[in-house]
Amino acid sequence: MQQEHHLNQINHIHYISQAPHTDNILAACDAGCQWIQLRIKEGTTASIQKVAEAAKQICDRYQATLIINDHPHIAVTVGAQGVHVGKLDMTVAAARAIAGNKMIIGGTANTLTDILQHAQDGADYVGVGPYRFTNTKQNLSPILGLSGYQHMMQALKEKNISIPVIAIGGILPEDIPALVEAGIHGIAASGMITQATDKTQLIRNLYEQFNLNATWSH
Repeated sequence: MQQEHHLNQINHIHYISQAPHTDNILAACDAGCQWIQLRIKEGTTASIQKVAEAAKQICDRYQATLIINDHPHIAVTVGAQGVHVGKLDMTVAAARAIAGNKMIIGGTANTLTDILQHAQDGADYVGVGPYRFTNTKQNLSPILGLSGYQHMMQALKEKNISIPVIAIGGILPEDIPALVEAGIHGIAASGMITQATDKTQLIRNLYEQFNLNATWSH
């Protein structure tokens, strides 16, 4: 069943957590991030759940949305708002079966075929990348670049599919205007936010880029 989530429910800026996760999530929320994805690739279910519980407390304090990467059971247990599944992990449909219809579910995509499959499976948004080379991900899929997004967004438009597309993979603030013009809904970032010396200023700048460039969608 296609879960209809309003575009406005999917934030423009997604912070993908990096270790030490609770410290970095706290810093991101404190700087104004409103959407956090807890992404822990190694570790036992129990250890990931412990971090997820701490992340949920932080996100609740800042009224931020918490998405759990790859672990729908943990998302349900800690009361997170959603789940994000990687390309090789599980399908959006499988995650939906565990998490239920009220949860936001996103999936990673590298090709138009991936996006169409996620849309068919009832995804609420897709994380599409990588935009350029990034050190934060092993086994990188083929790099898309701006033209890759332009072609995909055009193809989705022709098929009349309006799923929020979140660009990911080494994106810098100055990349945002062209990506928004191409039709993407938001960006996901990890290193750019984790390593920022003035996180509050960066987050403000990122949101401003979207507000300044959001006229195309009205």
